[in-house]
Amino acid sequence: MTERKPPGVDFESWVDKQIRDADARGEFDRLPGVGKPLPSDVESTYDELWWVKRKMAREGLSVLPPTLALRKEAEDALTAALDAPTEGAARRIVEEINVKIRDVMFKPPPGPPLGKKPYDVDEVVRQWRERRAER
Repeated sequence: MTERKPPGVDFESWVDKQIRDADARGEFDRLPGVGKPLPSDVESTYDELWWVKRKMAREGLSVLPPTLALRKEAEDALTAALDAPTEGAARRIVEEINVKIRDVMFKPPPGPPLGKKPYDVDEVVRQWRERRAER
């Protein structure tokens, strides 16, 4: 499509003709993504930082304040401990997150308060044992 629009021809009709000709030649038949739905972000409103957000999501980065990120990590760690394959793994997960929670408790970072205290390892292991017994 290197030809130029002829003078005196309406731009819209010239573009439509180019599209019809390409379609007739089958140039649209094997495009990547043919037959697949459009990405969900196509329907959303325009965001100037769309590419930054997509890159951060792809890289697994977070923009949460440190305490909120730790709160989420603590909740995920508790879930992981309760689903751990062994009691030792459950203890290790809880002890590792407790170190981080205690660190934030004694050296608060900027941002909202953590609102978490270290987990009782024995209590989590007791819950882990109960869940294993139910299966």
